[in-house]
Amino acid sequence: MGQEINGFHHLLNGDGPPLPGGDRPDLLVLRPGLLFKVFEQEFLAKFNVLKAFESPLPLDKYLRDHAQSARAILCEAIVTRITADLLLQLPALELVVADGTGVNHIDLAECHRRGISVTNTGDIFSEDTADYGVGLLIDVMRRISRADAFVRRGSWPVTAEFPLGRKVRGKRVGIVGLGNIGTKLARRLEAFGCKVSYNSRTKKQSAPYDFHPTVVDLASQSDILIICCSLTEKTRHIINEEVLNALGKKGILINIGRGPIVDEKTLVKYLVDGKIAGAAMDVYENEPRVPSELFGLDNVVLSPHRGAFTEEAFFDAFKIVMGNLDAFFSNTSLLTPVSTNE
Repeated sequence: MGQEINGFHHLLNGDGPPLPGGDRPDLLVLRPGLLFKVFEQEFLAKFNVLKAFESPLPLDKYLRDHAQSARAILCEAIVTRITADLLLQLPALELVVADGTGVNHIDLAECHRRGISVTNTGDIFSEDTADYGVGLLIDVMRRISRADAFVRRGSWPVTAEFPLGRKVRGKRVGIVGLGNIGTKLARRLEAFGCKVSYNSRTKKQSAPYDFHPTVVDLASQSDILIICCSLTEKTRHIINEEVLNALGKKGILINIGRGPIVDEKTLVKYLVDGKIAGAAMDVYENEPRVPSELFGLDNVVLSPHRGAFTEEAFFDAFKIVMGNLDAFFSNTSLLTPVSTNE
């Protein structure tokens, strides 16, 4: 992926020889996410990148010795958590730049208290995540990944017996969280003839779908439950035993939201015991660790948190990240600010 994305580099405004070190503002990177790894040279050309991940020093000592004047930090959800303790060690910090949409890895309350701005990549990944949600749904219903493994291991010439999948068309699909991703997913599912309903914080007056006030109620009226909401203290473990019981033995759960929205231990038990029909997951409660009990289950599709990543969206995300940094250091309006007052 990185090699192909590098073909876009000549289009970037930041191309060209690096500025002298003294003319480049500091940008702190604790651990490199994929976006930084792919576009590292572009970041180095515009910023004095403080690479904490390359230092042999313990992090607290590195921050004390090298990052006291850092005003901006670039972070990626899977590898970097911006906690209150970390922020305490960065007295000059004014901007946290997330290289994705989710900001549940950032202590927004502490950022608000400190007056630290936070940005993300807006809805740049919404279309691709919605596509991926449909893909996971079709995969787990029609057993595509299982069929691929069946052919690859040479089972087809030995036995023509392969379990039947289930039809997608006409299924009742419940969407948890009818935001950008949920709305785009719903429109795609309409094309498959699915009956879409949803649960969200509030009823969407413009949405042509049935609204259910609780996730339990939604699950009880769904063949497939798809998680698209963001992770908050209110949504943590919102998919629990009660919801899975309501979904029932023929129900399918798909998660393209955030791992901790699901009580993962309970989900694993329900899958192992056959209390729900299957699941497809792109996110997990303790990434990148995935419960080993799932590896042997034929009714589960597993993906390594890549639902949002396409070459095109990834490049667009880089431009937004760079645009937010440029705006901050030139004292102009941020492109995609995130509210920290919640």
